[in-house]
Amino acid sequence: MNPFEHNHHRVTRRQFFGRSAAGLGGVALASLFQQEARAAAHSGQPGLPGLPHFAPKAKRVVCLWQGGAPSHVDLFDPKPKLYDMAGQDIPASVRGTTRLSTMSSGNNRWPIVPAIKPFQRYGQSGTEISSLLPGIGSIADDICVVRTMNTEAVNHAPGVTFFMTGSQVPGRPSMGAWLAYGLGCSSSDLPAFVAMTSSDKGRTCGQLFFDYYWGAGFLPSRYQGVRFRNTGDPVPYLENPPGVSRGARRLMLDDLQAMNAAHLADYGDPEIDTRISQYEMAFRMQASVPDLLDFSNEPKSVLEMYGPDVLTKGSYANNCLIARRLLERGVRFVQLMHSGWDQHGNLHTQLAEQCRDTDLPSAALVKDLKQRGLLDDTLVTWGGEFGRTPFGQGDPAKPTGRDHFGRAYSWWMAGGGVKPGTTYGETDDFAWNINRDPVHVHDLQATMMHLCGINHEAHTFRYQGRQFRLTDVHGTVVKGLLA
Repeated sequence: MNPFEHNHHRVTRRQFFGRSAAGLGGVALASLFQQEARAAAHSGQPGLPGLPHFAPKAKRVVCLWQGGAPSHVDLFDPKPKLYDMAGQDIPASVRGTTRLSTMSSGNNRWPIVPAIKPFQRYGQSGTEISSLLPGIGSIADDICVVRTMNTEAVNHAPGVTFFMTGSQVPGRPSMGAWLAYGLGCSSSDLPAFVAMTSSDKGRTCGQLFFDYYWGAGFLPSRYQGVRFRNTGDPVPYLENPPGVSRGARRLMLDDLQAMNAAHLADYGDPEIDTRISQYEMAFRMQASVPDLLDFSNEPKSVLEMYGPDVLTKGSYANNCLIARRLLERGVRFVQLMHSGWDQHGNLHTQLAEQCRDTDLPSAALVKDLKQRGLLDDTLVTWGGEFGRTPFGQGDPAKPTGRDHFGRAYSWWMAGGGVKPGTTYGETDDFAWNINRDPVHVHDLQATMMHLCGINHEAHTFRYQGRQFRLTDVHGTVVKGLLA
C-alpha cells in the first residue's frame, strides 16, 4: 500500500469509528480493548515480531553507571612508569593532538600523577585492580575489564548522552528504550525499563541526571524508563486517594480505558496507546512495587553482602539490591546511575569515598545474581562517560585532581555471554594512547545489543524520513569480549 492509499484508508477508518464510537460499535470496541489489556496482564509485554534476531546470551541488562567519570589511571589500568616519572610532564610526543576540556587544553604543564593507591592481583585470573576496590577484586574471575574504551566527548552531559543514546545531542532514544521497544519483557506488573539515581553522601559532584538519559526520544513514550525516586514514594501516586478502594480504582480505569480506546480508534495516535498501556501498568504496579521493596524475606547474609548502606533508601547499595529484585522479576533493563566521580580537586579524598560507596554493592550484585543462577543470562556493565587524565590538575607542584579524558579509559562487564576473568585491550605506558584493541562507545553499544540477540544495524526506527538506530551509522561487535 503506497502512502496515499494508506492515508485514505486511515481517514476512512477514523471517520467510521468516529461516527460509531458513541454507539454499539464503540461499546464493543472498548470491551475488546479491556479484554486485550487484561490478557496482556498475564502475558508480559511483547516485543517486535522477528526479535530477537538470534538466540540471546543476555535476557536482561543492568547498567551500573558511575557518573562523573572514574579514573582508569587509579582503578583499572596500572602503569608502573607513572611512578618512575611522577611530577614530570607527559611528553608532547604522547599527548599529540588529543582533545581535552577547556580546563586543561591551555596548560603549560602536564605533571604526571601515578595511581594514588597500589594495585593488586585478584583471583585466579590475576587481574590487576586497585586496592581501593577489594569487592570488585573479589569478582575478578567473573568480569572482563575493558581498558581501551574511547569517546569523542570531553564534557559530562554530552558524554553520558552519547553512551546512552548514541548521540551527544539529546533527543534520541536511550539504550533501555531501544531494548524495551524491540524485546519487551516477561514481567506483566513492572515496567520493561527502570532507572534509579543516587549520589555520594557529600554531594560533591555538580552534574545532574537528566530525564533524557532514560528517555524514549522519538520512540513511543511507553518505552521510556520509569524512574524510581530515591525520596518519598518510589513512583508518584502509587497509593489510592483516601476512600477509594482498589475495586473502585479498577472500575474507574475500565471506563477511562474505554474512552481512550475509542479515541485511539478515532485518531490512531500512538501516544493514546501509550496512555492505555501506562494506566494499566500503573494499576498493576500499585500491587507489585510494595512487594518489590519489602526486604523482610532477604537473608541477613545477602543484606550484609551489599554493605552497611543497603537499607538506606536512595543509596547506591539500596538501589543495587532493588536492581536484583527487578531483574529476577523480569524487568528487561535497569539503569542505575550514581554521581560523585568528578574529582577535579579532591582526588586524594573523594576517590576513596566513592569506592567505599560503590565497591561492595557492585560486587554483591554480581555475586547475588550468580548464586541465584541469573548471571549467565544477565549482562552487568560498570563504567562512566570517560576516564581521567594521567596528569594532575591544580597547582603543578602539588596537583589535587584529574581532568576529563576520553582518549582511553576503562569499563568492566560480567555475565550475559561476556568472557570472564579477562582484560581486553592495552594502552601505552602513560594510560594515554591505545596500543591495541580499541573499543569505541558505538562498538560497546553494538556488542551489548548483540549479546541481547539484536543485530544493531537492523534494529531501526523510521523518523523524519530516516532509519535511526542506537549506533547511528557506526559500531562493530567486539568479538574478543564474547565468551
